[in-house]
Amino acid sequence: MEEGIPIFIEGKNICFLPQNSENINLYLNWENDTKVRKYSREVIPKIVEDLKKWFEPHEKGVRELIAFEIWDKKNKKPIGRIGLGGIDWINRWAYAFIKIGEPDYWGQNIATEATELLVEYAFNELNLNKLIGRVCVENVGSWTVAEKIGFVLEGIQKDEFYIDGKYLDAKIYRLLKEDWVKRND
Repeated sequence: MEEGIPIFIEGKNICFLPQNSENINLYLNWENDTKVRKYSREVIPKIVEDLKKWFEPHEKGVRELIAFEIWDKKNKKPIGRIGLGGIDWINRWAYAFIKIGEPDYWGQNIATEATELLVEYAFNELNLNKLIGRVCVENVGSWTVAEKIGFVLEGIQKDEFYIDGKYLDAKIYRLLKEDWVKRND
């Protein structure tokens, strides 16, 4: 895909590459785009200096975040970010997150393919036991992807998001490794 940067995970239509600081202006566009940031709750404008922190060396010890760029294989370009955050290595769980930064790719099953690749990586390579997702109730595309893949609704958090002048609930999802294995057998 990108010169000198190997593909880390490859799917049918997309692949994951490590985040690349050379794409920081693209990330900046995604973080500040009104449509893209609506449900991710990026309410404070970002500048390059804010995003440069993503690439600073981590303290030695336990890594709590693993993030990738999502690349369109056909057009050879980055279209979003995906990863695992708040990783609890002792109890073996993490929060899953995704942002398709290019609206032209919405509604094309890219998020579904990317999430399936992330789940496989989390359970098969990292040996995590549980993934958690938190989605605004009005973000139908995101919670539809979660349910399609097998995430189970655990509950609703009332008034979790303030969007467009009103408080909205959040759906909390979980996917256990054993349920994912059974589903894929």
